[in-house]
Amino acid sequence: MNRRLITSMLSDRQIEDLITKALEARETSYCPYSRFRVGSALRTVDGKVFQGCNIENAAYGGAICAERTAFAKAISDGHRRFVAIAVACDYNHFITPCGICRQFMNEFGKDLEIFFVNDDRSYRRAVLEDLLPYAFGPENGPLK
Repeated sequence: MNRRLITSMLSDRQIEDLITKALEARETSYCPYSRFRVGSALRTVDGKVFQGCNIENAAYGGAICAERTAFAKAISDGHRRFVAIAVACDYNHFITPCGICRQFMNEFGKDLEIFFVNDDRSYRRAVLEDLLPYAFGPENGPLK
């Protein structure tokens, strides 16, 4: 089901707050190899926002994306239900989460709203299920 045209569950003010926090998180990015700064802001169902940035490593496989950093912070604080995430970079071409991040986010709900934020604060919105159709998730395992 394509839900891109359905309006956001968040208010305009909540969206703007998420965008601001994603742009702020980008400032703490550690990316000496790619110089591609990414920040994210993840909103829980109870309104708490966790920020994340990309963290690179000389052994490239050891890097972690901004989205997963925000999720790791939230999950380690006991949160499991999320409403939306904003992802921002330094450029004005809407970036989307990589495949690993999409699969990681899918573990916590297909209805997650994702805002792709440009440096100029413009954004596009999608729902995770539209970015990762036919995903393998918790409902497919033996503990469904």
